[in-house]
Amino acid sequence: MAGTDRDAPSDDDLLLLLRDGDEAAFTAFYRRWQGPIFRFALRMTGREALAEDVVQETFLAVVHGMRGYDPARGSLAGWLFGVARNQLLRRLRSERPYLPLGDGPGHADRPAPDDVFSQVAEQRELERLRRSLLSLPEHYREVLVLCGLQGVSYGDAAEALGCAIGTVRSRLSRGRELLAARLGVANALPAVADQVGAAGGGR
Repeated sequence: MAGTDRDAPSDDDLLLLLRDGDEAAFTAFYRRWQGPIFRFALRMTGREALAEDVVQETFLAVVHGMRGYDPARGSLAGWLFGVARNQLLRRLRSERPYLPLGDGPGHADRPAPDDVFSQVAEQRELERLRRSLLSLPEHYREVLVLCGLQGVSYGDAAEALGCAIGTVRSRLSRGRELLAARLGVANALPAVADQVGAAGGGR
């Protein structure tokens, strides 16, 4: 997740300054988290302009609702991705840019692979992976993007999505199975983000 230099203020320090209206703190916080939020939105939608809008709306929501964050109740990453997810879902549900394809016949009988991102080294395969990921039902796509591509912990993902950790695990397993079926992939590579980074875009 977002890291800090040794002498850089922590996220909690920046939030305290933000609450006091410190513009420099907002700039530092924005630069630290803009990339992860943009990549999440882009990988969820495949639309760069929409991802940019989600970033802006997320940070506006943070500024106006930052007192809703309580470090005693959960991590900053979980809270911030939850804010981004709410902004994203609001846009998707109003625009409805994608229609999930559903599970399809016979997929439930296929064994879940250890991973679904093998055999995608070529650019055309990465593009096929991107399209297949976008075709998944939203609740599977969310956990694949957050945990598989963003490197978010199960706990932070559960907080962001408002569900139990066990639900995150089961959706991740089922999502990988569905994605493997659509890609026709049976084997896997462990480094998910390395294989899919080009498909999701980078910031």
